[in-house]
Order: sequence, then structure tokens, then C-alpha cells
Amino acid sequence: MTETKNTRGHSFLFECFQIVSLCLVWYSSSAAGNVIIKELLNKFPFPLTVTLVQLLSIWILCIPLIRIWKVPPPEYLYQNRIYYFKVIIPLAIGKFLAQLSSHVSLWKVPISYAHTIKATMPLFTVFLSRLILHERQTLPVYLSLIPVVIGVIIATMTEISFNMTGLISALLSTFGFSLQNIYSKKSLKDIAIHHFILLSLLAKISCCLFIPFWFFYDGVDIYNNKKYHQHNLAMQVLFYLILDGILNFIHNVVAFTMISLVSPLSYSVANSTKRIVVISTSLLILQNPVTMTNIVGMSLALFGVMFYNKAKYDQRRAQHKEAILPLGRSEPALQPLNHDDLQSSHPASELTARHHQIPFESRPSISYENQTFKNV
Repeated sequence: MTETKNTRGHSFLFECFQIVSLCLVWYSSSAAGNVIIKELLNKFPFPLTVTLVQLLSIWILCIPLIRIWKVPPPEYLYQNRIYYFKVIIPLAIGKFLAQLSSHVSLWKVPISYAHTIKATMPLFTVFLSRLILHERQTLPVYLSLIPVVIGVIIATMTEISFNMTGLISALLSTFGFSLQNIYSKKSLKDIAIHHFILLSLLAKISCCLFIPFWFFYDGVDIYNNKKYHQHNLAMQVLFYLILDGILNFIHNVVAFTMISLVSPLSYSVANSTKRIVVISTSLLILQNPVTMTNIVGMSLALFGVMFYNKAKYDQRRAQHKEAILPLGRSEPALQPLNHDDLQSSHPASELTARHHQIPFESRPSISYENQTFKNV
């Protein structure tokens, strides 16, 4: 008994250590990746190129990851070509556009402001879930959106480096990621595809679709601009691109691993904490000018996100209980059989035949309401 308790204690400690370690890697890769992207876009203002390099890195690095994990291929996906063209390809296009919009917003506005705008994701999620999935939310969920909206409005009005293009891009990115999350969950459920394969598949399709577009849009400008032909600047940009691609891959893999290890509420709280870490790190390293009112707006928006996560978790638990309780009420009341009931329903001759395994032909016949049947 003591050995079992010790084993459980060691298992719990190991799981806690694993989650804490993953959170540290997740927060570090996300914060460092955002700072590197900001510095990269200041020196190399081509968000389309940065987006394609990130997707290409995911595609390439997912190949050894899937082999190490021994993930089976999704047979149903390749058999159902209609679903492939109807859902998977639009999902890949949406992922690319959402990621591109995110990079444009990071290029035009500070990281802290861009992530404050992204805190409006619950607002888009509630709207899209009602529109697409016809889901109704509880009153606490709707109330949690109020501090999110007020906080973003305060942060926008007091943002010193405000830029309309950056604001619109951040909103489009948030809308795109909300839509992507809804359809990604639907795809994982409909075709039973592993999340690593889905991530690799979306990255591969996005690269194949938009590389020709990049050639005529960014490729020509980079080739004609002699500034980027300088050896020092070219090597610096190349180093930033490779490092950003690796950090983005680590961020995606750890995020998916966290989803599989913790509850939805714990993941949502960890994700909100990650956003706080990213904003704080960008303010400390890049030293963007902010006002106290701006910080209050950011804090209010992030508080609203955490309140939303708690309200959604309570809603899921209530729905789960409602789905289980009716099954308990509908169970038939079984009456115990006594010896007399057993004798009346099964005569002694039949019970004796079953117990001693009397041959079928030699069993006596029993008459029920003038109809004679053989005992089986």
C-alpha cells in the first residue's frame, strides 16, 4: 500500500515537472519568436516571406517528428477526396492568411498592442460558433466579453504607436485564427487525423499554393533591391529567418502537446499567461513607450480572457452533466426474483434438464395456452 502511494506521488511529481518544463519552453519560444520577428521585420519588411519560411520550417521539421512518434497515416482522409478539397485546402489557405495578417500587425504596431488586440479572440469565437455551429452560450460567457472589449478600446485609444493597418491586420489575424480553431477541431473529430499530421499537411499545402505568389510579389522586390545583396545583412536576415522558423515549430509542437496533457481550462489559463509573458518580455527588451492607462487597458482585456475561459469551462461541465444524468434516470427498475417466481416461470423438469444437460430430443414438452413448444 505504501509502495503504491509512493509510486503515485512520484508519478504526480513527474507530471507536474513535465508540465512546468513545457510551459517554460512554450513561453520562452513564443516570447523570443515575437521579439525576433519584430526585429526581423524592421530590417527585412517582407511579412509574406517570413510567413512562408515559418510554414516551410513546420513542413520540413514535422517529417522526422512524425517518424519518431510513429504516427499512422490518416487513411480516411485520402479516400474522401471531397472532404480534402472542401475542408483541408480552405483550412490551409485560412492558416496562411491568418499567419500573414499576424506578421503584418507585428510589423506595423508594437508586440504589446498586437497581442492585446488578439485578446479579442473569445469575441470572434463566440460569434463564429453561433454562426457556424449554432452554439448558444451562457450568460457568464457573454458577460466575460465586456471587460475584453473595454480593455481593448482603452488600449487602442491610449496607444502611442497606433497604426490603422496594424489594427486591421491584428483583427483579421484574430478572426482567422478563431475560424481556424473551429474547423481544425472539426477536422480532428471527423477524420480522426493526428494533430501533427494535420499541422504538417496544412503547412505543406500553404507553401505549395503561395510560393508562386511569393515569387512575383516579394521575390522580385528582394532580387531588385541591392540593399539585401550585402553579405552582412543577407547573413543576418538568413539567420533570423532560420531561428524564427525553428522557434515557431517548437511553439506549435509544445502547444499541441499541452493540449493533450492538461484540461481545457488549464490550457486556456496557460495560454493567457503566455500572452502576459510575451507582452511583458517585449516591453522589457524592446522598451516600447507605454502609458499607465495603456497598461490598465491591456490588463483589463487579459482579465476578461481569463474570466471567459472559466465561464466556458463551467458551461462545458454543465453540458456534460446534462448529457449523463438522463441516462441514469431512464434505467429500468429491475425486480429481484425469488424462488417461487423462478419455479413458476421455469418448471422443475426444465431446470433439471438444463442443469444435467439432458439431450434436446428427450426433454419433456411444455404446453402454454394450448400451444406446445420444445424446450430450448
